[in-house]
Amino acid sequence: MSKNDKTRILLVDDHLVVRMGIASIISYEDDLEVVAEASDGREALRLAKQFKPDIVLMDLVMPHMNGVAATAAIREACPETKVVILTTFGTSSDLKAAMDAGACAALSKTSSQQEIICALREVVQGGNVVSREFIHALRSTPESPKLSPRQIETLTYIAKGFTNQEVANLLGISIDTVKDYLKTIYSRLGVATRAEAVSLTVSVGLIKP
Repeated sequence: MSKNDKTRILLVDDHLVVRMGIASIISYEDDLEVVAEASDGREALRLAKQFKPDIVLMDLVMPHMNGVAATAAIREACPETKVVILTTFGTSSDLKAAMDAGACAALSKTSSQQEIICALREVVQGGNVVSREFIHALRSTPESPKLSPRQIETLTYIAKGFTNQEVANLLGISIDTVKDYLKTIYSRLGVATRAEAVSLTVSVGLIKP
């Protein structure tokens, strides 16, 4: 098989050891190759645009831009690229959000080497693969992130495009309080930006844009 016949893969995980392990597994396969590696969602988006990989093997929990937001951004920028989630965390909300964002498969990091390789090949052929332990999570009703009514109200205004100062004026609180609300929201949702927070809470029906 020539090099051009290989399935080109972008690895995305904030742990170097994980990336090294997966890259090592893939290196033994004649029909697969790792063309680039990223440690967070922002870098993944940049490299996806640069390399146009066939598959992005994506972690969910990462700094700067999480796997859900990165999946949506990559699918929009590179519609021919397939996104495969590879994660340890399998709650219904994050997995459902990732699949809704355009991922075509969800694999557990506890999967065997053979399971991961077979799943990559199936995805290339147009298949959808979900690890057994994630099936129930995806079928379950997504869990809403645990935010207070005041935090939800704040995020609702943010989703409508209001600035921090405008939100403070509307709620009759200080801008520092708004910033504190947002820090807490980011922490509870596992996101890093306003856009990610809005995207995630909209995806599970907690707020309406």
